[in-house]
Amino acid sequence: MEGSTDERLDFGKMGFGCKHYRRRCKIRAPCCNEIFDCRHCHNEATGIFSNPFDVHDLVRSDVKQVICSVCDTEQPVARTCTNCGVNMGEYFCAVCKFYDDDTDKEQFHCDDCGICRVGGRENFFHCKKCGSCYSVSLRNNHSCVENSMRHHCPICYEYLFDSLKDTTVMKCGHTMHCECYHEMIKRDKYCCPICSRSVVDMSRTWKRIDEEIEATVMPEDYRYRKVWILCNDCNDTTEVLFHIIGQKCNHCKSYNTRTIAPPVLPQ
Repeated sequence: MEGSTDERLDFGKMGFGCKHYRRRCKIRAPCCNEIFDCRHCHNEATGIFSNPFDVHDLVRSDVKQVICSVCDTEQPVARTCTNCGVNMGEYFCAVCKFYDDDTDKEQFHCDDCGICRVGGRENFFHCKKCGSCYSVSLRNNHSCVENSMRHHCPICYEYLFDSLKDTTVMKCGHTMHCECYHEMIKRDKYCCPICSRSVVDMSRTWKRIDEEIEATVMPEDYRYRKVWILCNDCNDTTEVLFHIIGQKCNHCKSYNTRTIAPPVLPQ
């Protein structure tokens, strides 16, 4: 390929790839020896077309061979094509075997996570206890949950740790996709799907329930009955007066409670 070194390296930049990444190479999946644009294309294809008893995900670090999209040369993993000399990815990580021409994503490799992430290294820190990278705004400002990102989103069930979608950390420390979180709130669901703790400030709602209870007198047979409750917000267990509208935690004043023993009459 003629031209200066820079022109040769940049030839075809942003002109190849798939819906997941712009890159100038394809990968040979070591698990099935098939060629795909990226590991996500592999995972989607195996879930649809393969033997249902052989559905599997590609481990990105296991990739050994790539195929240059410019000259169609298959070769060992490297940033530059050994045949035509183009950069097969403006961003390249030899650990993850990851290529991407779209550097506006500000990709970086986190040694502690063991994978590449996007958003700029200076904007993230790795929380050792949670086992994942979080925005610097959450440094010393979030509830730690061990390996909090190494599970599936409780709404859409996609694995969060290496998901391409943005994630959020709720007040309780559990995580989910940002778009799933906003959809949950839009549907008036304000509790964590994992631990049931309130994820937004509910004080105005609790005040409104106070007013409803004050205005709703229970029948004589139930007026002095008590019930044991567990508070989902503070985990306190207490005995309170039963009311059809709801039971208020004596400790944190939350109505996000559950009954753990049926109402009983006073002795």
